[in-house]
Amino acid sequence: MRRLMLVIVVLMLVCGSLYLGTASSSLPSYEPISVAAMGDAAPDFQLEDTAGNKVSLAGLRGKVVLVNFWATWCPPCRAAMPSMDKLNAAMAGEDFVMLAINVEENGRSVVPDFLKKSPHTFSVLYDDQGVVQRLYGVYKFPESFVVRKDGVIDDKVIGAIDWAHPETIEYFKGLAKG
Repeated sequence: MRRLMLVIVVLMLVCGSLYLGTASSSLPSYEPISVAAMGDAAPDFQLEDTAGNKVSLAGLRGKVVLVNFWATWCPPCRAAMPSMDKLNAAMAGEDFVMLAINVEENGRSVVPDFLKKSPHTFSVLYDDQGVVQRLYGVYKFPESFVVRKDGVIDDKVIGAIDWAHPETIEYFKGLAKG
């Protein structure tokens, strides 16, 4: 009897975790077009920012670009944003750009309210169709790519980190100096 109960509990936990892993209504189901990896040329894209301007990665060649995929419903994404803001401030005057790509289908309606409550100095772009998300093979949030001045991915970070850590800032300053 005890063994049967243990098996039932384990099955319930496995089924529950599988359900939770697939239950998010905000995420489109898709197959990634590709998976961007370190050493690859960063796939180019053009997205609209919160002010309606078109921003392309190719247009930023010659600058180090931090490309961050995030969503307002993602607690680790929200937790990382203050340190992203500090990194952005620390890199002022350097050849550096931070792009926070919102992946929500309803991003244009939820991001403005989010930014009113939690303003940031870096650019926020909309990928409400999931095109760039699929292009980079992103399905965990936050997920970030460091793109060197030559357009090659130098690093990929899955999860929230302290972007304002002194060693992280020195890493970006080193990349910006070339």
